[in-house]
Amino acid sequence: MNILSLMLPFCSNRPWQLAVLVLFPMLACATDPPPVPPKREFRAVWVATFHNIDWPSAKGLTVAAQQQEFQQLVMRQRQNGMNALFVQVRPSGDALYQSDLAPWSEYVSGNQGEYPGYDPLDFMVEAAHDREMEFHAWMNPFRAISHKRFSSVSADNIALVRPEWTFEYGERIYLNPGIPEVREYLVAVIMEVVNGYDVDGIHFDDYFYPYETNGIPFSGDASTFNQYGQDFTDIHDWRRHNLDLFIHEVHTQIEAKKPWVKFGISPVGIWRNKQDDPRGSQTSSSYTAYDMLHADVRFWLLKGWIDYVAPQLYWSTEHPFANYGDLLPWWAENAFGRHVYIGHAVFKLKQQRSRYWSNPSQLPIQLDLRRRYGSQVHGGAFYSAGSFESNPHGLEDLLRGQYHQYPSLIPAMPWKDPIPPRIPEKVIARRNLEHVLISWTPPMPAADGDTAVRYVVYKFRTGQPEDLTRPEHILATVSVPYFIDLNSKSGEAVYLITALDRLHNESAPSKAVVTTGNPRNPFFGQEMGNRGISPYPGHPVFAMPSWRNP
Repeated sequence: MNILSLMLPFCSNRPWQLAVLVLFPMLACATDPPPVPPKREFRAVWVATFHNIDWPSAKGLTVAAQQQEFQQLVMRQRQNGMNALFVQVRPSGDALYQSDLAPWSEYVSGNQGEYPGYDPLDFMVEAAHDREMEFHAWMNPFRAISHKRFSSVSADNIALVRPEWTFEYGERIYLNPGIPEVREYLVAVIMEVVNGYDVDGIHFDDYFYPYETNGIPFSGDASTFNQYGQDFTDIHDWRRHNLDLFIHEVHTQIEAKKPWVKFGISPVGIWRNKQDDPRGSQTSSSYTAYDMLHADVRFWLLKGWIDYVAPQLYWSTEHPFANYGDLLPWWAENAFGRHVYIGHAVFKLKQQRSRYWSNPSQLPIQLDLRRRYGSQVHGGAFYSAGSFESNPHGLEDLLRGQYHQYPSLIPAMPWKDPIPPRIPEKVIARRNLEHVLISWTPPMPAADGDTAVRYVVYKFRTGQPEDLTRPEHILATVSVPYFIDLNSKSGEAVYLITALDRLHNESAPSKAVVTTGNPRNPFFGQEMGNRGISPYPGHPVFAMPSWRNP
């Protein structure tokens, strides 16, 4: 890789600036500083359970072993600066949760349909929330049996109960999106999770209709098209229509039952090629969401049926046919006001023989370029959790020491909820030697009835500008109305507390000042406003910051 190719992503693509860059590459970018770490950024990692890719490490582990592995995974990713998890809970016509509509997954119990000894989804949601992380239930709706010969399949798998609802392609069996009853069944499957668990989001990946392989065309739904496609002359348009109906109904049901639950899609990174559609990207690939998988994700964004898109941009900034530098702005410009979280290919960092990915600068280049889109691109997601093992190219060091060195709040979604919570009240800061206990009273519900579900604790030196836009001042986010600063030396400090609602709207701050004084007096302080006593005097549990603390 030459220095020009390394620097091109950082600089403007205006022709005159590119000309300068060609002649004087170092000069052209010398005045272009790296992006400031944002206060709000979505930082997620995928956790794949399909074939035990990430978790559990093997089928049939004990309950204690599975839970310990997941707790360690959550802790590691929190220390990496993540604030959300995409966890696969329906890999293949099964369930990692108590379900009346699908059998227990073989990837936790060892055999499909066999009770694993606990409810993994219930446990995982609580583990994520304990670390102040969002939990998005990653579901594969249409994959029913992953392999006809090698998969464990229980008698109550829907593909065996209703074989007329399925078609085959290769070694896999799929539920047929063209059958109305199938779509109704799958909406019920999804709403079972929404209604039964405290998930923050429902997440689909790129698998809708099958990927065609080895040049073999997919035709397993020809008879269904003859039965239900009377209004269409093109089977491909009909397939897209089927998915449109499904996505719209999922959106409608979630909004009706739990409007705070987010709905997002992680499609293959190319919607369409410009050579096939002037609205498409400057790419050349047969693997597109629209044409091969019949997923018109751009249309779903345009209609507002999904809250975020996490395109899998698993190509390098040097790829000749699908270039990260071309695809990133395309998605930024085609989100229609919804959030964009870029999917990053951590798994490719271990491909040492790849001329695109063997360079340790490739992923940092992509992260820097992504952040330069500011309000158009709202964060990223990393595939996948297991790929962080062995810290490839020092990725974890880069995240912890540079890109995620400060905590970040999850971006709010004003189309779902524009009203912030009320301000926390009666904030008190009391010193005990080098520890400071900050406590406050939860605010009353906001105008829309929403309550505060967590709080942000900011810390400033006395006289320092109280700039809440800078993430380095965030000590922690907590779900209880108190916090103990274990690293507070003697001297004055200013603490600001804000409230967050379920969708991360933030209130105005309430302030308390800790003053110097007699260290023999175990608790003293000054309240800005009404004086009072901490509601948790002598509380035995220290409110350790969730930010990177085990």
